[in-house]
Formats: sequence, structure tokens, C-alpha cells
Amino acid sequence: MSDAENLFERIIAREIPAEIVHETDTTLAFRDISPQASSHVLVVPKKRYRNVAELAAADAGLLAEVLRTAAIVAELEGIDESGYRVVFNTGADAGQTVFHVHAHVLGGEQLGFFGRHEG
Repeated sequence: MSDAENLFERIIAREIPAEIVHETDTTLAFRDISPQASSHVLVVPKKRYRNVAELAAADAGLLAEVLRTAAIVAELEGIDESGYRVVFNTGADAGQTVFHVHAHVLGGEQLGFFGRHEG
């Protein structure tokens, strides 16, 4: 397993510091170190699955818990009323760089459209 693949496991184990926003028995939410919005929090299940498809196939209940945690994070961040986005990147072409499934919770400002990269 590469360092990038092991990054979230090390954060979960508290071997690498992170600004934790919320924690449950099965999930951990912490601030992204390279935020793409005013509020950008990652929600990870403590049990490792490579991507959201693998998680959905293996444990639908845990996927639901990740999404419940994302909603709690949005409330804690004060973005639940104005709107927020939950994004799962699956695969390198979609921008996934850490292959431990994680939801990006983004908000706190007007978000642009997404899709094809221009530039």
C-alpha cells in the first residue's frame, strides 16, 4: 500500500494530525488540507474501501452512515440551509488521489458547475 493509499488510515489512527470536525463509531470527518470551497470537509469510513462503488456493494449501511455524517457536517459548518455538495471521486480520471473512499462536503459559497476540465 502506498503512502497516499495509507493516508486516511493514519489520520484515523491519529498518527497524522487533522482538524477533526465530527466523529462517529464508524466515520471520521476532517478538514481538507487543500480546500476547494470556503467549507471543505472529508468524510471517511473508518473501514477501508477503495471507492464508493466498492463500499456500496459491500456495506450499504456504512455508505448511509457516511452520508448521514456528511449531513451532520453541513449542519455543523452552517451550510445546510444555503446548500452544499457531496462528491465522491471514483478513479484517477475523476480526480481520486487517495484510494480510501471519502466524501467531499463542499459549501459556504456559490459553487460552480462541474464536469470537463477546461484549460
